[in-house]
Amino acid sequence: MKKIIIFVIILAIAGAGLFFKSKGENKEQGKKVEVTTVKKAEIIQKVNATGKIQPKTKINISADVSAKIIALHVNEGDWVEKGQLLVELDSEKYIAGVESLEASVLSSRANEKLAKANVAQAQRVLNRAKQLVAQKLEPQSRLDEAKSSFDVSEARLESASAQVAQSQGTLKRAQDDLSKTTMYAPLAGTISKLNKEVGEIAIGSQFQEDVIMIIANLNEMEALVAVDENDIIAIQLNQIAEIEVDALFGETITGIVSEIAVSSTAGSPGSSNQKTEFEVKIAITSNVSKLRPGMTTSANIITQTRDDAISIPIQSVTVRTIKQLTKNSKFKASDYTADNDGFAEVVFVKEGDTVVARQVKTGIQSNDLIEITDGLKLDDVVVSGNYRAISRELNNGDKVRVSKDKVDSKEK
Repeated sequence: MKKIIIFVIILAIAGAGLFFKSKGENKEQGKKVEVTTVKKAEIIQKVNATGKIQPKTKINISADVSAKIIALHVNEGDWVEKGQLLVELDSEKYIAGVESLEASVLSSRANEKLAKANVAQAQRVLNRAKQLVAQKLEPQSRLDEAKSSFDVSEARLESASAQVAQSQGTLKRAQDDLSKTTMYAPLAGTISKLNKEVGEIAIGSQFQEDVIMIIANLNEMEALVAVDENDIIAIQLNQIAEIEVDALFGETITGIVSEIAVSSTAGSPGSSNQKTEFEVKIAITSNVSKLRPGMTTSANIITQTRDDAISIPIQSVTVRTIKQLTKNSKFKASDYTADNDGFAEVVFVKEGDTVVARQVKTGIQSNDLIEITDGLKLDDVVVSGNYRAISRELNNGDKVRVSKDKVDSKEK
């Protein structure tokens, strides 16, 4: 038993020795990294946004008067032509109102006619009084009385005429309300949504829309997407967009930016969603036969393209402070320029068995590549992985060793 324990201890010591020896060798060999060669490539910069599919043209059909729906002449999905009868509302009370007001107009016109006759009579009496007073056959008081009677008759005529105009206006409004109990299609299109059934009440209100149905032109569709405020300045009219619809898995459709909102759709104060976004409409140029209003979509709007950009993997670019870059005395602070936040944008370039942090200027970027406008040249070998080494562990002048399975074929 004692021999077994001693044997186990010896094995443990030997194992520990090998471990530390291995660690020492690794340190001597350098940090393990992956590299790639600087080359030219096409870089397509895109802005991603999500939203919904909707018809380019759609109209909400709602009632302007309140009444029960007594007939619906269409079903959801039907195609309708402009001017086609869609809905009939119960019109009995509106017919009764029109008939009552027509009688009121007739009555007011009769009163006006009588008032005109009274004015004519008062005019004759006034003329006769003027003659008699002029011939000194009647006293001045008779003329004054005739003049007063004429003025009263004229005032009554004015009142009767005003009553006629008022009753005619009220009748016209009632006739308009009656006409609104039948509703017609304002344009040709498809009934994309039907919200009401026969027997339900249509609430006519100028303050709140009670939509009975929606007519849409499903031959022209668009994607309404929300673009983050940080990306909206890159969006311009007529930019091409690649659109993916959840319901059409694996299919990509195309479109062009047709409208950009001027104002943002910021979240309500106090709500959890404080993200500021702008609505962008993308007119779909592909076949829209499979699309339906309300489908969830994701759009990649192409904002810039470089055909032959000097490019490297996007993860190769990192930042360091000047203090971090000059930790090794071989490197001078004058070789780097920090931004307002105190950082320099750098790429680790492999030179022999060490890496040198080279400050770069970047241009556009895609999902995996970034353009380098200054600081690198073609065929430079740069560190492209691992991310932890690039972002935190790697220092200027560090010794490195390259993963054999990750060596770029152009590395020398």
